[in-house]
Amino acid sequence: MSAFDVSLRNDRDQAIACYAEALAEEIGKTAAEHDVAGQFPHAHFDFLTRQGALRLTLPKALGGEGYSLYETLIFQERLARGSGSTALALGWHLMVFGYLGHTLHWPQEALARLAADVVEHGHLVNVLVTEREAGNLLRGARPGTLARRQGAGYVLDGRKAFCSSAPRLQQMIVYAWLEDEGQAAEFLVPRGPGVKVIENWNTLGMRSTGSHDIAFEQVQLPPEALLSRIVVGQQGSFTVASRAFGLQLSAVYLGIARAARDFALDFAGRHHSHSLGQAVLEAPQVQQRLGEIELLLGASKTLLYGLVERWERHPHLQARFSDEVAITKVTVSRNAIRVVELAMAIVGGHSLSRDWPLERYFRDVQCALFNPPQEDAVVSGLARAAAQRWQRQQGAAPGDGRAPASAAPAERPGVEPALVG
Repeated sequence: MSAFDVSLRNDRDQAIACYAEALAEEIGKTAAEHDVAGQFPHAHFDFLTRQGALRLTLPKALGGEGYSLYETLIFQERLARGSGSTALALGWHLMVFGYLGHTLHWPQEALARLAADVVEHGHLVNVLVTEREAGNLLRGARPGTLARRQGAGYVLDGRKAFCSSAPRLQQMIVYAWLEDEGQAAEFLVPRGPGVKVIENWNTLGMRSTGSHDIAFEQVQLPPEALLSRIVVGQQGSFTVASRAFGLQLSAVYLGIARAARDFALDFAGRHHSHSLGQAVLEAPQVQQRLGEIELLLGASKTLLYGLVERWERHPHLQARFSDEVAITKVTVSRNAIRVVELAMAIVGGHSLSRDWPLERYFRDVQCALFNPPQEDAVVSGLARAAAQRWQRQQGAAPGDGRAPASAAPAERPGVEPALVG
C-alpha cells in the first residue's frame, strides 16, 4: 500500500500540512501539562498568533490567508496531533471566519474592523450561542440573554455556556434577544466592563479549551455592535451552506485518532513480547486490531475530504448538503472513538498511564459525541426524512399515518415509540 497521502492535492496543500505539523510538534511539548492542570494554554496561543494561525481563514482581501474549508481540514487534522484541546479551541475561531467569508449577513465594515483586530492585534474570536437553559440557540430557541435599547445603543445582560477560549477571547459574537423588537440578533461584544468569565470548565476531556461560562452584566454597547437580526426560518451567519464549516471539528477528532494509531504502532514495533518471542507488532491479534484501525481511518479520511471536495466543487448545491454533513460528522466521530479504543487494546495496560498520551487521546476523543450536530438528533432526523420519502412514494401525505395494506404495523401493542428531543 502507498504511504502517499492522497488528500494532499497540490503543493499548497503539502505546504499547509508541513506548516501544521511544525506547529503541532511545538504545542505537543506541553499539551500534557495543560491537560493535567486543566488550564487554558495561553503559551500555545501566543505561539500560534506569532505564527499567523489566527489569520488562516480570513479572506486575503482582509489580510488573511484565505484558507478554504478543505485546506482548514488539512491544517486542523495535523494540529490536533499535537494538542486536541488547542486545535479545538482555535477551530471555533477559524470557523467563525469561514462562515463570515462565505456568506456575510453583517455590514462589510463590521467584518473589516474585526479582521483588522485579528491581523493587527491578534484578537481571538468566538461565537457564543449556547445557554444552560435554552441549549444551542442555532436550533431556534429564544435567547435568555437580553439586549435593551438605551439611547442610541444597547445594554446587554445574560450568560452564555461552553464558551471555548473564554480566558483569552477579546471579541465575542453574542446571540441575544432584542427586547424592544421581540427578535433575536447577533451582537459584537468586546472584552471589557461587565464581561465576566465564570471558571466552571472542569471536564473529563478537552480539559484545556477554557470552555467556561461568560456572564454579561449591564454591558454598554454602541449601536454598531448590532451586527444582524435573525429572521426565523432564514439562514443566519452561522447556519449557511449546510453548516459545513463545522466539519473542521471532525478533522480535529480524526487527528487525535491518527495520533493514537501512531503511538500504538510505535509501541508495538519497539516492544518485545517474551511470551510471543517476537515484537508485539507481530502478534496476530495486534495485526487484526491494526488492520481495523487502518480501515476506520481510511474510511473517515475518504468520507470527510471527499465530501468537502464535492461541497466546494458545486457551490450551487452547498445548501443541500445538510444530511451529508451530519452523516460525515457522526461517522468520523464514531470511527475516531473506536480507533482510540483499538489503539489502547494494542498497547494494553500501559495505555491507562497518565505518563503516556493514549489516556488523554481517549478522554479527548469522547467529546466528539457532544459537538453539534449530536448523534441522536442526526439519526432521528434521517429516520424522519426516510419515512417521509417512503410516504411520498406510496402516495401518502407525510405524517398522515397511512401505509399500504401490505406493510407491517408500525408499532406492536404495548410498546411505546421512542421520544426524541
